[in-house]
Amino acid sequence: MPATPAVTPALKPVLKPASLRHNEIIALFRQHGFLTMEALAEHFAVTTQTIRRDINALCDADILRRRHGGAELILSARNQPYDMRRINNLEQKAEIGAAVAALIPNSCSVLIGIGTTPEQVALALAKHDHLTVITNNLRAALALSTNQNNQVIVPGGTLRFPNPEILGNDADKLFRNFRADFGIYGVGGVDTDGTLLDFDRMESSSRQALRESCRTQILVTDNSKFGRQAPVRGGHLSDPDILVTDSPLSPTLAAMLAGNTRVVVTSQPDHNINTDTDEQSATSAATGNSVMAAIASIAAGK
Repeated sequence: MPATPAVTPALKPVLKPASLRHNEIIALFRQHGFLTMEALAEHFAVTTQTIRRDINALCDADILRRRHGGAELILSARNQPYDMRRINNLEQKAEIGAAVAALIPNSCSVLIGIGTTPEQVALALAKHDHLTVITNNLRAALALSTNQNNQVIVPGGTLRFPNPEILGNDADKLFRNFRADFGIYGVGGVDTDGTLLDFDRMESSSRQALRESCRTQILVTDNSKFGRQAPVRGGHLSDPDILVTDSPLSPTLAAMLAGNTRVVVTSQPDHNINTDTDEQSATSAATGNSVMAAIASIAAGK
């Protein structure tokens, strides 16, 4: 086994919340490849039990892989199966869906992209009325079809098994035929410099077509995507008008978005959201200052 890189002498131990610590753990693994539990615990001034919980969470998100005495970064060119991703961080995704639904009024047009978090947004939007929804995400289409007051438009083309999605030129052209009020999209991963990543070029192309075809862009992503690697780059975290996520951003990423992208964090105390994950649906309730600020940003223009 190769010698463990020393990370503590050059870095001061700093106690941080788990969500921020996860981002910094990922950055350390990107620098060193393999790290021990003991080195990480000393660096962050926490117990090895705390670091073990962090490592377990990042392994469950397919960012790290356990090795004897520590862990290493996974460099994967393939995504998890859709049904597996669908249940990962379900509660957090449902909260994100509810927060986005609170931003969307009735009687407007919405583009919804592929992925499990956009699906949760669609579930939360199902009680809205008179929406025109254009989507290549068949799970999102089915969720919204339960309300017959909504119009749901899907593209032709070939279903991308085993994912309930339609990608390709026809789907991209459908998005570009519209100028929707809102565009909602997810991402395969977010690199440490804010670059948005996907697992193939069709996914990236689909997101680009959606972004070009709406007045207000909303990126939805849970904390497991930050630091997650994928081979195709396409855009930046500062591109959307609004970012909705479940945990505070690292100071580095927050600085990149300052004055450009409004950030809604569902875990913040001033953000009041009710969710029902047993039915895999989310409904919005009264929301706090962060959501109201996002609405004001839309009204005033980015």
